[in-house]
Amino acid sequence: MIFAMIAILAFAAHAHAQHSLKIKNVPQPMVGTILGSDGRVVQFQTPAGTIGYPLANVESITNMQTPPELVSAQQSFQAKDFEKALQGAKAVADKFKGLPTDWARLAASMVATIYGNLGQIDKAEAAWNDFEKSYPGTGGLQAKVGRAQIAAAKKNFPAAKDALAPIIEEALKQKNVPRENAFAYSQAFYVMGLVNENEGKLSDALENYLRTVTIFFHDPSARAAAQDRADALRAKNRDKKTSEQLAVP
Repeated sequence: MIFAMIAILAFAAHAHAQHSLKIKNVPQPMVGTILGSDGRVVQFQTPAGTIGYPLANVESITNMQTPPELVSAQQSFQAKDFEKALQGAKAVADKFKGLPTDWARLAASMVATIYGNLGQIDKAEAAWNDFEKSYPGTGGLQAKVGRAQIAAAKKNFPAAKDALAPIIEEALKQKNVPRENAFAYSQAFYVMGLVNENEGKLSDALENYLRTVTIFFHDPSARAAAQDRADALRAKNRDKKTSEQLAVP
């Protein structure tokens, strides 16, 4: 009975976790519970009641853990259960739309990526447009990579390559990956690997997949997809004659 009560209390504490909300031009962050966001206003619960703050005025949010639904969605994505992954990612993306946290951006980008994987291209394009509106500035680069991914899904590999080439060139110059670009770079090298495979440049494809896996690993969904493609190329490589094998990085 005591252990059951402890579990209930622990659950309650988690459900009403304290988050830190920093408003622009206000020196001290506020402590409370973020209930959700509709892309314009974030609902913030405090002992005095629930207050809505315009997202445009929110400078940062801390002490807010990744929702378990998104963790589950990532696991489903890795298991290639895209329908289940979409359900979890969309639930988080819809509830916390535009919230300035890494996991909220990840949820929104996962929704667009999964639509692409399911072949629902119109929904993928709409999701990337919505992503760019929800995250002006930092979302622009990631949306551009997302549209390159859609071009690749449509078999328009030249357009995908043209869009990705300057992004990848800039990424390779970075000694430290800027946080605001990290997810976009993860996806960019993965999609460029798909382009390389279509061109028959399998060594280049493998190298770009492994860049996502080992260097630009920040997007879990891109990393999982790149690992799958790298493993497939390596498996084919083992069956070839020594003279025909890929140069494996």
